[in-house]
Amino acid sequence: MSLKNESRHSAWVRVSHGLITMSFLTLALTGIYILMVHPRLYWGEVGNDLTPAFIELPISRNYQHNGWDNKIAFFNRSDSPISASRTFDIFNENGWGRSLHFLSAWVLVITGLIYLVLGLATRHFRRRMLPEKRSASFRQLWSELVDHIRVPWSVSDGRQYNLLQRISYLAIIFVAMPLAIMTGFAMSPAIGAAFPWIVSMWGGTQSARTIHFFASIALELFLIVHLIMIILTGFKQNIKAIIVGK
Repeated sequence: MSLKNESRHSAWVRVSHGLITMSFLTLALTGIYILMVHPRLYWGEVGNDLTPAFIELPISRNYQHNGWDNKIAFFNRSDSPISASRTFDIFNENGWGRSLHFLSAWVLVITGLIYLVLGLATRHFRRRMLPEKRSASFRQLWSELVDHIRVPWSVSDGRQYNLLQRISYLAIIFVAMPLAIMTGFAMSPAIGAAFPWIVSMWGGTQSARTIHFFASIALELFLIVHLIMIILTGFKQNIKAIIVGK
């Protein structure tokens, strides 16, 4: 294989990269909108405005509203479910956001599966992402991390990923992305009813939602850093490489 051909991105890599990017951006935007309606995270099976939150996020007027009155317990015991009436104007306009979020999620899942199968079949992951034994060391990883922080950056020619890039891509592809997808499945009533183990393996629907949130944050931080590096290391040639392959 010539050096020129070695530096190209395969067509299936470019197409899947574009589809995954568009679906992920849509998921990020709609996910924020959905979270604004109920900016509280819980741990366990259930959680609502009347139960203590694991984390409460200050991202909408629904944050720490305390707008309840006439609290009524269903049963005469300390752990009884409680009903109450709202006394505040709730932000609750996310029907379109949920529909678009679920649609984009299926685009991501299907495209991701195709990418995974082709990546394994063509040995793409092994050739470009699996760390090489001779360079896989903490010293090398630390050196590359410092090099990425230092200005100006020392940029590779694009034909081979360095150790930091390889570990980052593998963590995103095989850890963060599957975690976000599986916890997303656990929040689906239909999938949870058909496959209860998907919910129980996370400790409950609310636990899955909390883990889903942190996995999504990891993916979004990766995307932000990825975009910054694309811009700072040559936006035009980087975009050209992922669109036309060179």
